[in-house]
Amino acid sequence: MSRRCDLTGKKANNAFSVSHSHRRTKRLQHANLQVKRVWWPTGNRWVKLKLSTKAIKSLETKGLEAMAKEAGLNLNHY
Repeated sequence: MSRRCDLTGKKANNAFSVSHSHRRTKRLQHANLQVKRVWWPTGNRWVKLKLSTKAIKSLETKGLEAMAKEAGLNLNHY
């Protein structure tokens, strides 16, 4: 499985680690991903998703159905 949010599509960002002498080396800034069980009322079951913390906050306001439709996600496969 990839390190990508299932609902928002967030993924790692390319960045530099900068030392005290200002020497720069490439590194990745990973998204803050959590594996979460979310209740899906229409399907009447739990759905296990890999979500960014931003997506978890948005779920509380928008709801699972709306966010899945926006992401083009079929919840029957999860």
